Amino acid sequence: MLVLGIESSCDETGVALYDTRHGLLAHALHSQIDMHAAYGGVVPELASRDHISRALPLTQQVLAQADKTLQDIQGIAYTQGPGLAGALLVGTSIAQSLAFALNVPSVGVHHLEGHLLAPLLEENPPAFPFVALLVSGGHSQLMRVDGIGQYELLGDTLDDAAGEAFDKTAKLMKLGYPGGPALSRLAELGKPRFQLPRPMLTSPDLNFSFSGLKTAVLTLVNNQPQLDAETVQDIAWEFQESVTEILTLKCMKALKQTKLKRLVVSGGVGANKRLRERLNEAALKRGASVSYPRLEFCTDNGAMIAFAGAMRLHAMQQNTPDYSFSVRPRWDLAELKAPA
Repeated sequence: MLVLGIESSCDETGVALYDTRHGLLAHALHSQIDMHAAYGGVVPELASRDHISRALPLTQQVLAQADKTLQDIQGIAYTQGPGLAGALLVGTSIAQSLAFALNVPSVGVHHLEGHLLAPLLEENPPAFPFVALLVSGGHSQLMRVDGIGQYELLGDTLDDAAGEAFDKTAKLMKLGYPGGPALSRLAELGKPRFQLPRPMLTSPDLNFSFSGLKTAVLTLVNNQPQLDAETVQDIAWEFQESVTEILTLKCMKALKQTKLKRLVVSGGVGANKRLRERLNEAALKRGASVSYPRLEFCTDNGAMIAFAGAMRLHAMQQNTPDYSFSVRPRWDLAELKAPA
């Protein structure tokens, strides 16, 4: 089955073609970072309008790259949620319109399921079951994954997500938008000098909390007589050490509690070099393995939606295609069911 995937949940338009026999054939992505940078964050109306102008040209681009035509498509997957309602509506309406015109089945994909399954696109995909760390700007969750649609929530953030804490901390230090990647680059130049807390590091559960860490950074910044380049680098180093230590310890605790030996890391923060170093080292000591998507698939992309959709479409038996649609800006991953 050749499946077209469309991702439009926030500020990136992603389109991809996935073949259940030959794998990923082509993918393309347009980021709106430059457009939103002037506002210091995503402007939903601008995001929606940009998706409208990008989705079809990107679709034509991936078809040309794969040497395919619209008539070759056998199924369409789209991000149904969670995300910005207007942005989701753009991708959903385009996907369902194409599916109706081509008379092919379609399926709405949970954005986080796409992230969670992204490492399965690699040459040596992890086998089920495994523990998954979903760590991004909007989510910090630990899940037990037993198969497609078989997800058990082990731990969640009680306030800010890890990526959100990175971005807010970067904003405190005037690093621009998006600040998370800039903060990580500065952290590589920093050294041990300050001490920040490790919220919930020793709590008996697998939950996270990062809002207090962000507040501690604000206090630290305000107490500096001069916020020079060296000081910013050292604060960034300590902040990154705090976040990666918390994430690593909780992941190892999740492996211990579930008695599993495989960890999968997905989401934008999963691209962080220091986090990967710590997880690899800790997993090696436990005799466990860690799998990541390639760096370009850590952030939002169409490939993960095409793949997740292909897995569901391949397993589903739809006698009567339904081209009506709705979006789900809020959608709990644990609500998903395995495909019938």
